Amino acid sequence: MATNRADDILLLQEFRMPATREKAFTTIIKKYQEKLYWHIRRMVIHHEDANDVLQNVFIKVWNGLENFREDAQLYTWLYRIATNESLTYLEQQKKKSAVSIDSESSMASQLKADKDFDANKIEWKLQLAIQELPEKQRLVFNLRYYDEMPYEEMSRVLDTSEGALKASYHHAVKKIEDFILNH
Repeated sequence: MATNRADDILLLQEFRMPATREKAFTTIIKKYQEKLYWHIRRMVIHHEDANDVLQNVFIKVWNGLENFREDAQLYTWLYRIATNESLTYLEQQKKKSAVSIDSESSMASQLKADKDFDANKIEWKLQLAIQELPEKQRLVFNLRYYDEMPYEEMSRVLDTSEGALKASYHHAVKKIEDFILNH
């Protein structure tokens, strides 16, 4: 994922000045909202839920951007917040579920309920296979496959070693291949 670090540094400088704060924040939202939306959506599945989580992400960004230390790139920090908010949302959904249904399975059920669902189409099989993955593997797979995030960057977002991420991705790919071949 290529972002212009110089542009982000300028945006952060503008955000820190009261006169240009809102304009800079609006620019940050416009620049990153679509990428963050799809990152969140692949985790929480439903559009409405993804929008709610994204709104929470931008509230946290607004509240925390003043203190952003720029140790990492802006998009890395944004992805970390989006990832944490998505995982928090999924955890809340698990707790709300009165019956102890496996949340990954219920997400697969939600996918199957989609009016456009066609189990014979490869893209639907891929989505079902992804939903069968454990949360961490699903997250790593989505970041690598869809967002094409390098392991080094992913390591900063998820605070995990590159080796562990490569192993998670490898296991996820193997499980997805097995699912697609056997379903």
